[in-house]
Amino acid sequence: MKEDIRNKIALFRYGVISPLVTGTYDDEKSKKAFFRYASTKVYQNYLQEDTKISATTIERWYYQYKNKGFDGLKPLRRSDTGKLRKLEVDTIDQINYLKKEYPRIPATLIYQKLIDNGTITKKDVSLSTITRYINRLHIENKYTTNKDMRRYEREHINEVWCGDSSVGPYLKIDGKKQRTYIIALIDDASRMIVGIDLFFNDNFINLMSVMKSAITKYGRPSIFNFDNGSPYKNQQMTLLAARIGTTLNYCAPYTPTSKSKLERWFRTLKDHWMASLNMTDFNSLEELRTSLFTYVQFYNQTIHTSLNGLSPQDRFFRDTKVIRRMEERKIEEIFLLEIERRVSNDNVVVIDAQEYEVEYRYAKQRITIRYSPDLSTRYVVDHHTGELTKLKKLNKIENAHIKREKIKLTGGNDE
Repeated sequence: MKEDIRNKIALFRYGVISPLVTGTYDDEKSKKAFFRYASTKVYQNYLQEDTKISATTIERWYYQYKNKGFDGLKPLRRSDTGKLRKLEVDTIDQINYLKKEYPRIPATLIYQKLIDNGTITKKDVSLSTITRYINRLHIENKYTTNKDMRRYEREHINEVWCGDSSVGPYLKIDGKKQRTYIIALIDDASRMIVGIDLFFNDNFINLMSVMKSAITKYGRPSIFNFDNGSPYKNQQMTLLAARIGTTLNYCAPYTPTSKSKLERWFRTLKDHWMASLNMTDFNSLEELRTSLFTYVQFYNQTIHTSLNGLSPQDRFFRDTKVIRRMEERKIEEIFLLEIERRVSNDNVVVIDAQEYEVEYRYAKQRITIRYSPDLSTRYVVDHHTGELTKLKKLNKIENAHIKREKIKLTGGNDE
C-alpha cells in the first residue's frame, strides 16, 4: 500500500476520534459513551463511500493514537507487499487518476491500460470488475467540499485559533516596489495575536513558520479555523494538523463572518499601523517586520473593549492551566514537510533538483522523506518502525574512493 493511501486512511481515522482527542466532544460522559455515540454516525471514508464503524474499532483507533501518535493510525504494511491482489489500492489509485485526467475515457480502455502496464492480468481481474468500480465513481462527482459554518465564541484560550493573511504595505527594494503579505493567528477567547509575520509571498511554507512559532510559544490549539485558500487547505496541512493533535475547520466559501475577529483585527491594523507608516523609513523586510512586531506587542497589551477591562495578553495568561505545551524536539519533527520519492538503481533520490543518497536497501523502492522547508534537515522514514534516518547529499567524488564489496561467484569446488 502506498504511503499517501496509508496517510489518507489514518487521516480518516483521526477525523473520527478527533472530538475526543482535542476535547471538542461536548458531552462530558465517559469515553465509552463517546465510542458508542460515534458508532451511530455515518462517515465518508477516503474513497467517499458511506460507512459505519463499530464502537470497539473506534476505541482501538483512539488508544492506538494515544500510544503511538498519528503513525499508530496508519494500516500495517502487508507481508505480501508487491504481490498482485484483486483491485488492490494501487489499481484503484490508477483508475481514479485516469478518470480524473480523462473524464470521458471508457472502462474498456482503462482495463487495457492496466493490463499493458502490468498492474493487472486478465486471469486475476475481469473487465466487469473494473466497470463496476468505475460506475461507483459517479458518486464522487456529487461530492461537495462545502463545510458547516459555525460562529465560535469559546470559553477558554487555545480552543480555537483563527488564521488568515492580508496584503501589507508595498516596500521599495533596490528601486522596485514589492508587495508584502501579513499572516496572522488570533486566539478566539482572548483576541490575542499568538502568531504573526511579514513575507513577500503568501504560501503554505510561510504559514507553517507562523504556526510553528505560535505553538512553540503558546502551546497547541484544539482547532485551527481557516478559509479554503491553497496555503491552508492541502495534504501537507492535513498531515501537519494530525501530527500536532488538532482539528482543522474550514469556513464556507464567501463567508468572511466565519473569521470575523481576525478580519476586524486586520482592519484595525490597517487603520492604525499601516496608516501611520512612512515607507521611506524602511529599506528592508526585516525593518518593516520589526515595526509590525512592535505594534502587535502594543495591541496585545492594550485593554480590549470586549474583554471586560483586560488586555488580550492579560486574558490569555489568566487561563494558563489549559495550555498544552509540546517538547521542542517534537515540534521540530512535526513541522517537517513530507513527500514520496522512488529511489534509483544507484540509491539516489531528487528533491528540488538536488540529489541525495540513501542506503542501498532502498534501491528501486518508494520511500517517504521528511524535510525542513530550507532542506537543511532531511530524513528517510522507516515504513515499518517510523524511525527517522538522516538523508545526506550525494557526493560523487567521495563515493569514487569507497571500497565496494565484491560478490564472489563460484561454480564448484574451491580446489
